[in-house]
Amino acid sequence: MTVEELTATLRTFAGERDWEQFHTPKNLSMALAGEAGEVVAELQWLTPEQCESLSDEQREALALELADVMIYLCRLADVTGIDLMAAAARKVSINAGRFPVAPATGA
Repeated sequence: MTVEELTATLRTFAGERDWEQFHTPKNLSMALAGEAGEVVAELQWLTPEQCESLSDEQREALALELADVMIYLCRLADVTGIDLMAAAARKVSINAGRFPVAPATGA
């Protein structure tokens, strides 16, 4: 599924449930922040080594929290009319200029 397909699916899902009234930029951004916190909670007390070797159960829990973040991010972008992939491409380009390779690699 592409980001565009996911966005369309989520738009339909929300519409069928009459949730557009609740999917304001403010509410969606707050939900996004909450879900990002749940991602953090999945890894919070693990050591770096434990984070690199998650059990199947831990990986599934993390995957579902990451999915929630993506869902709210796609809804927020859709509701505000932002092309998420174009914005991400612009941001990568901006960051490439801000953080050239040589200083980052110690060269």
